Amino acid sequence: MSDTDEGSTGRRVNWRLVLLALFTLLGTGIFVALLTLQMRSTEQRDVALARQAHTYEVIIRATTLSGQIGRAEAALGRYVVSGDTRIGQQYSEEWRKASDQIDRLSSMTADNMVQRRQIDSLREAFQRRGDELAETAAYSVHHRNADALGKFYAVSESAALRDLSNRLTRIIDHERVLLVQRSQALAASNQHASQVTQTLAGFGIVIVLGAIILGWLTVQAISDRAASDAEASGERARAAELEQAVSEATERLRAEAREREETEAQLRQAQKMEAVGQLTGGIAHDFNNMLAVVLGGLELAKRHLRNGGKDAQRHIENAMEGANRAAALTRRLLAFSRSEPVLPEAVAPDALVSGMSDLLDRTLGDGIAITTRADSDGWTIWVDRHQLENAILNLAVNARDAMDGRGDLTIATGAVTLERNRIGRLAAGDYATIAVTDTGTGMTPQVLERVFEPFFTTKPAGKGTGLGLSQIFGFTRQSGGDVEIRSAPGEGTTVTLYLPRHLGDALPASGKIESDLETPEHAFDILVVEDDPRVLAATVGALTELGHRPVGCDDPQKAADLLKAMESLDLVLSDVLMPGQTGPEMVAALGDRIAGTPVLFVTGFAGEIDAAQFGRHPVLRKPFTLAGLQHAVDEAVRARHETQLHADGAT
Repeated sequence: MSDTDEGSTGRRVNWRLVLLALFTLLGTGIFVALLTLQMRSTEQRDVALARQAHTYEVIIRATTLSGQIGRAEAALGRYVVSGDTRIGQQYSEEWRKASDQIDRLSSMTADNMVQRRQIDSLREAFQRRGDELAETAAYSVHHRNADALGKFYAVSESAALRDLSNRLTRIIDHERVLLVQRSQALAASNQHASQVTQTLAGFGIVIVLGAIILGWLTVQAISDRAASDAEASGERARAAELEQAVSEATERLRAEAREREETEAQLRQAQKMEAVGQLTGGIAHDFNNMLAVVLGGLELAKRHLRNGGKDAQRHIENAMEGANRAAALTRRLLAFSRSEPVLPEAVAPDALVSGMSDLLDRTLGDGIAITTRADSDGWTIWVDRHQLENAILNLAVNARDAMDGRGDLTIATGAVTLERNRIGRLAAGDYATIAVTDTGTGMTPQVLERVFEPFFTTKPAGKGTGLGLSQIFGFTRQSGGDVEIRSAPGEGTTVTLYLPRHLGDALPASGKIESDLETPEHAFDILVVEDDPRVLAATVGALTELGHRPVGCDDPQKAADLLKAMESLDLVLSDVLMPGQTGPEMVAALGDRIAGTPVLFVTGFAGEIDAAQFGRHPVLRKPFTLAGLQHAVDEAVRARHETQLHADGAT
């Protein structure tokens, strides 16, 4: 071979090397370009997937909020029907969780101006709906079950509920529109990546030498696609594992919630037992003193009667005074436990506050200096005496706790003339006031906004139920008045009750039973219904002593038969709580057979009886004296007679 041939071969070889290097560079460039574009497409797809997932999460969060609100309202419905405070606390907790859901939803949509406005509107609608439901819960807290049920049905289709539902629907619809847009963006990104890959593959076929590079690129693309599919499959597996983990965590949280509810119920029961133990110690001391007066007086009277002494009457009067004090204390206990019906009467605030001095001294202890001022100008109010005493006692105990057992407590009555809406929603007019002022720690504006909410309390766990101020608020509103609280941190607190002025003379306190006995004007035929044989015998004996003609009945279901045997009937005197039938149920069952006949209920404990069931019939509280019984019988007959005369005149 000549030198010329060898040079030609070398040049051919060099050209091949150059072409191979060129092809290699072109292939490498195409591979790098394809890899770069593929990475960008993957990033765009990941961004689109993340946005799509975020949209799904917002929709799920909004749906969860709707369910949370539904569960809260369902719990409120059960609370209204059952009156169980544990269910009321469940409602409060569910509603708080719904508020937390709105906060999370607001945080998730912070980057979306449209959704931010929607969330703000949703929060306003949620607050309005919460105010409606809180008012319904307040009725149940004050044992106004009929009002609570009526209010619950009234707000079940309220404008606030519709607005809340519409706001949620708008948020979900907006996210669904975003979901469609982001799904389209994801599909467009995938399509764009596919088009880029096809274009580069075709360009490689034209430029790169033959099918080897194209095949290599194809194999590489297939490998990348297989890796992407494997990655997607792995993501689905991880999502399934995450869903399983969330399900298990949810079940654990539910179990923990049930366990916490059971623990809280046990704690509340323990608190009740502790409160009963603390209360019975002081009450037992007072009762022992009163019983000592009763037993000692009766023993001395017995000895004087046997020996012909002259002081028997004085000792009997001392024993009756002790018994009257014990009866008054029992009534205070029943009112404190909310076991007596609402029985309003004309009350003088000055005399009531003055009469509570001993009770407040024993309750609050020596560390509290109590000052009372009477500035109501002799005005009277129309309220349930025992519930008002209970409200003042609760305010005094709250003040003692705020002062940590040491400080000055002032209870002042007053008289004021208000303009309309000057205090809350009160109408213009005259109002008597009772203000309780302490020198305690005071309250922040945030606490003042929530003090009347049921179950809200600032006391440590186990120290309060959060029902005290809400009960006082409900009692005052029920009596036609309102409550004002003024407080600041470090400056103490003043709680003022505004109660409408009543134009009438105040009645004496129920504990002061008349003892002077006058001859009755008329003798009546009276049906006496009482299941306790000893009380029945005593009542029949007392009526006989007063000159009446009583007929005893030890079973309310026998009353109808006894009525047939009676020639005339002037009055039905009945106990309230009896086996088989209550007194009001018996009166309702007799119907026309006692139409126009006066009814007098006698009770020492009304339990769950609603005061409305008494049907405007008078109520005589046990124990009673002969004078008290005579007065109640005469008043019951006289009131019925006047009612009939008024009806005949109207006709």
